[in-house]
Amino acid sequence: MEVFGLAGWSGSGKTTLVKQLIPLLVSKGISVSTLKHAHHSFDIDKPGKDSFEHRLAGANEVLISSAKRWAIIHENRELGEANLKSLLAKFSSVDLVLVEGFKNESHKKLEVYREKNGKPLLQQNDPNICGIASDIQLNNPEVPVFDINDIESISHFIIRQSGLI
Repeated sequence: MEVFGLAGWSGSGKTTLVKQLIPLLVSKGISVSTLKHAHHSFDIDKPGKDSFEHRLAGANEVLISSAKRWAIIHENRELGEANLKSLLAKFSSVDLVLVEGFKNESHKKLEVYREKNGKPLLQQNDPNICGIASDIQLNNPEVPVFDINDIESISHFIIRQSGLI
């Protein structure tokens, strides 16, 4: 299972890019899973639903299943946030896991950069960033730079960097 990340500041377009890359990669015969980092508390469950109430009552894990999908909700409680390696171990085998976020982890990443954010490039301080997708022309001799809308070129870059060709 290969791992490749998309890192960038909030609002840079990481999710939009991931949503465009998935169907293109799948059309090339690559099985894809995604792992999204959230910087805030989140719920995939709803108050009043049985599974939500099980978790509130103190269950460490709640697995919800139907004919179409299943999901497991694990409460970290006092354990703190899980690291990338332990989360990747929970996946079924696929060709590629696209990791959105986890910018401080040491996997290969494409930086998604938008000028409007007014933030510095992450690549300057992260040797794991091997390319940049941007909405502006960047002169960066250290890594390849792609137009953020050139999904085809970005997908080929990810495939090459991940060793899938």
